[in-house]
Amino acid sequence: MSNPVQISKEIDARGSFCPGPLMELIRAVKAANVGEVITVLSGDPGSVKDIPAWVTKAGHEFLGMEDAEGEVKRFIVRKAR
Repeated sequence: MSNPVQISKEIDARGSFCPGPLMELIRAVKAANVGEVITVLSGDPGSVKDIPAWVTKAGHEFLGMEDAEGEVKRFIVRKAR
């Protein structure tokens, strides 16, 4: 990501498997204010499809996915509504 964003909350869902990381993200987004950015660390391969799909379906902004460590990815989401 070229522009650094202010992270409001980071969820460490390493070791949690489908649908755990997505459910944790959904809870965090519901509790967040519009415009806040939430990241999720997940090593679950299903998250690569599930998280971006849910973010789009729910009307939020998927800012990207980054390699974190090993097989772990960091998903970056901004609450849009």
